[in-house]
Amino acid sequence: MINFTEPYYSYNQDKKNLEKAITKVLKDGSYILGKNVKLFEKNFSRYLNIKYSVAVANGTDAIHLGLKALNIGKGDEVIVPSHTAIGTVYAVEMVGAKVVFADIEKNFFTIDPESIKKKITKKTKAIICVHLYGQSCDLNEIIKISEKNKINLIEDCSQAHGAFYNNKKLGNFGILSCFSLYPTKNLGAFGDAGIISTNNKKIANKLELLRQYGWNNKRESQLIGINSRMDEIQAAVLNVKIKKLNINNNKRKKVAATYNKHLNTYNVQIPEIRNNNDHVFYLYVIRCKQRNKLKQFLKKNGVNTGIHYLKPVHKEKVYLNKKIILQETEKASKEILSLPCYPELKLKDQKKVIYLINSFFK
Repeated sequence: MINFTEPYYSYNQDKKNLEKAITKVLKDGSYILGKNVKLFEKNFSRYLNIKYSVAVANGTDAIHLGLKALNIGKGDEVIVPSHTAIGTVYAVEMVGAKVVFADIEKNFFTIDPESIKKKITKKTKAIICVHLYGQSCDLNEIIKISEKNKINLIEDCSQAHGAFYNNKKLGNFGILSCFSLYPTKNLGAFGDAGIISTNNKKIANKLELLRQYGWNNKRESQLIGINSRMDEIQAAVLNVKIKKLNINNNKRKKVAATYNKHLNTYNVQIPEIRNNNDHVFYLYVIRCKQRNKLKQFLKKNGVNTGIHYLKPVHKEKVYLNKKIILQETEKASKEILSLPCYPELKLKDQKKVIYLINSFFK
């Protein structure tokens, strides 16, 4: 089978250095929040050209703790897209705030600034803009909205490691930015991991307390925190893999360029790239009216695809509210299909995917 993602290949790509880094951690005997975590925080801050980064256990915790650091909680509202991984939404629930769902833009799948405007109330304390599939939201408009209404802007960059907007890396536009480092991501660990970045020292200091029971250096609890610590093995892996992030992002772009060139766009809508934006193709997502039949046809012929996301979050049982209508989100969920897209994808395998898709519509 040709899978739409293959995290194992990232290990095979740099096996010697990864095994060396992991073995060193095992021999050192320090396994939680040690020197490898500190080094990764420095490396990640340097990569983003941002002042502070705080490593945590996963991407959901990154958003959860980011909201806590901004004192957002019960009685507050947070605007999020419904077309996102459900962890983005659960993080809002975890601080006790109310989730307010916004629609997406038709051509880019990211949160629609016009929808955001309609959702703002006096209780709105944050907007979470999810940079989806590898490219940015419409940050120019969203920043204007957040500044005009004095609302915190949080970037969820979990699908856009290393992407640019207006020649600046994503993660530099909000008061803080959150990243999942799940194995399939452009920068992925070999287990769960996450990180939060900010230029605000006060927020960074607070996050360091919140991720470990609110403890200070004397293990005295200054705040009510949680246990969300990155382990040394994941940090060691990430310190190796961050060195090749730009190289691997360029490989993803080449995969996308091959799809763009050879897919028959009469029946398939290929990804549209926003102006002033660098797309790093965490996912290569097409739109197709016959999505389900195409997916079955590809699987029958040895190609696994994904759907991100099959059901909008506002349609999940725990959120289902018939009064919420998000037209573009609901339409997209019936038409999108994620094709195989990762740095190590062989050209012959990609050509097979392209041939099958084009032949399906003949």
